Amino acid sequence: MNVTPIKTRIFREKEDLVRFITEHVQALKEGSVLAVTSKIVALSEGRTTVVKNEKEKEQIIRDESEWVEPTKYVYLTMKDGMLLANAGVDESNANGKIVLLPKDSFKAAEQLRIQLLAHYRIKKLGVVITDSRVMPVRAGVVGVAVGYAGFKGLRDYRGKPDIFGRKLKFTQTDVADSLATATTVVMGEGNECTPLAIITDAPVAFTDAVDPKELVIDPEDDMYRPLFRDEQIRKTKEPRSRVPRASTRKKRSR
Repeated sequence: MNVTPIKTRIFREKEDLVRFITEHVQALKEGSVLAVTSKIVALSEGRTTVVKNEKEKEQIIRDESEWVEPTKYVYLTMKDGMLLANAGVDESNANGKIVLLPKDSFKAAEQLRIQLLAHYRIKKLGVVITDSRVMPVRAGVVGVAVGYAGFKGLRDYRGKPDIFGRKLKFTQTDVADSLATATTVVMGEGNECTPLAIITDAPVAFTDAVDPKELVIDPEDDMYRPLFRDEQIRKTKEPRSRVPRASTRKKRSR
């Protein structure tokens, strides 16, 4: 498997994302996986806002989360079945604004895939929208796939034999997040200006239909469940505030 970062110019808010990608990626090999940072997807959607103080920022984080738990440095949040710091709300490389995650990363990935298949005239293509997250008791960030399309995100080994013939009971490989982590290593987190990466010869199973819930598990079944208090698992979102959700100053309807 080979991962190649693509250096680009700075992406502008509400710019056409497909045009930006095709401007910097001249060709895609059949069976490639294209990694796109969630930040430029969110910017293309105008998912930004300006906050006046930390209280407004906190409220936006709460609005974006299923539940929130303050920690020493950030808010630990649950969003779309994932544990993320600050619900993915980010101030880095945002030019004075804060950038939210894309509205629907799986839908965005599929739309990109359809348009890029046509543009590059290929039949097999994966798209993974990446963000970064921290792991329990580990320093640094790894990648996470907040959305993907064109390949199966989970490889299931349950019921299959290991090298000694013992049937595996629990093992599954998180393909989508593994690909996201591989690209995070080369795309960087600072001023690299590499929001795209091309993965070739990846051992993935391509498919036209992706289940957005295939990587999601119930918190009650999670191995980290003992770290959470019962009230955290049951906690629901606090009432929505009147803080603007995006630069348009319009609240999102539900």
